[in-house]
Amino acid sequence: MSRELIEKYGEARLPRYTSYPTAPRFAPGIGAGTYGDWLAAIPANEVVSLYLHIPFCRSMCWYCGCHTSITQKDQPILDYLDVLKREIRLVAKAAGKPLKVGQIHFGGGTPTIMTPQEFLDLSIFLLQEFDITSSAGIAVEIDPRTLTPAMIRALGQSGVTRASLGVQSFDPVVQKAINRIQTEEQTGEATRGLRAAGIDGINFDLIYGLPHQTVKSCIETAKAAIAMRPDRFAVFGYAHIPSFKKHQRLIDENALPDAAARHAQAEAIAETLVAAGYRRIGLDHFALPEDDLALAAETGSLHRNFQGYTTDACKTLIGLGASAIGRTPEGYVQNDVAIGQYAQRIASGQLATAKGYRLTAEDRLRAQVIERLMCDFRADLADLCAQHGFAVDQLLSGNAMFQRLLEDGITEIAEGVITVKDDCRFIIRAVAASFDAYLDQSARTHSKAA
Repeated sequence: MSRELIEKYGEARLPRYTSYPTAPRFAPGIGAGTYGDWLAAIPANEVVSLYLHIPFCRSMCWYCGCHTSITQKDQPILDYLDVLKREIRLVAKAAGKPLKVGQIHFGGGTPTIMTPQEFLDLSIFLLQEFDITSSAGIAVEIDPRTLTPAMIRALGQSGVTRASLGVQSFDPVVQKAINRIQTEEQTGEATRGLRAAGIDGINFDLIYGLPHQTVKSCIETAKAAIAMRPDRFAVFGYAHIPSFKKHQRLIDENALPDAAARHAQAEAIAETLVAAGYRRIGLDHFALPEDDLALAAETGSLHRNFQGYTTDACKTLIGLGASAIGRTPEGYVQNDVAIGQYAQRIASGQLATAKGYRLTAEDRLRAQVIERLMCDFRADLADLCAQHGFAVDQLLSGNAMFQRLLEDGITEIAEGVITVKDDCRFIIRAVAASFDAYLDQSARTHSKAA
């Protein structure tokens, strides 16, 4: 990609499109009553997914963009888990039948901040309230710095099938600049322990664009991580939004790389992973050839949700916990972000839904176009529009942003099929954004999360 295109598109503050419409479109008009109706409408035999948000960490990583609270005490965590169980029971009651669950994802924060016994108890509680299939995939996000042998055993006993370990960077200079000191030894020990406990699926998260990061340090981190042979990598670009995340003000902005340097770092990591035998998946994931994610990418069955790229094809994702976002065929819902307000809603005997969005017919079409672009770097507009009962002109007529992408040689369109050129995949979010009917509103809020 030319430096001109990198400078033109590389710094654009665009959504990651893990949903469409994106979170800034959610509104208070969708509340607990509506969500209850949507849960009740889920067919009895339909498989759903669960996401449980654990919004606590022991220390703040300055780059973090997640909803999390710092606590050195255990009582806030215990209180929260009690509320979370109440919400689980309310959701199960609203559904009116045992929901069949095929995927569970524990996110954070740091889900493993709870004690091993608390994790086992929560897992048993889920089994009591939902019909969890014997083949269910269970994933947990992990901070290797605080992972104990006892917690590893609990994860294994709970049937966890995939662990996602935050690595970010092994460069000590970068680690100091982001307030996250984590050695290769800690990460390796956690990885070996998890595998010994029967947890075969291992993901590593890496970040580029961090303060003082260089192409050389990115390559060194990637090679050190490759030596531990995780099945998958997620490689994200750091989003510096200190006006929204005040702790990011502790990061030295003068030490952050520019758009060209960020692109060079991203490509250096990608080339290192591909050279080691990993397949490039979508915008920012990599997987070994035999991994389910790689197979889904090859067959065009890759999907995208709030956890990023996934093989999960469930129509319903139930979000549990403060700030958690859920999705049903009718639309999106989000719980109260503040833990105290979330707890108050649950204490009143209501679902914790604070806002949401009801999908229109056009939203469903645009969502599918954007998902295929983000997953496959191509989209058959003619076929998708026909499926949804729309004319292709509905998406292309007056679409100045897409026209600019065509003129800049980033995309091509022939017989109703859009393709993104291989060397321009770095800016796929701009291509997806050209089909976002709400772009102006989203851009003004500088959304990065949805």
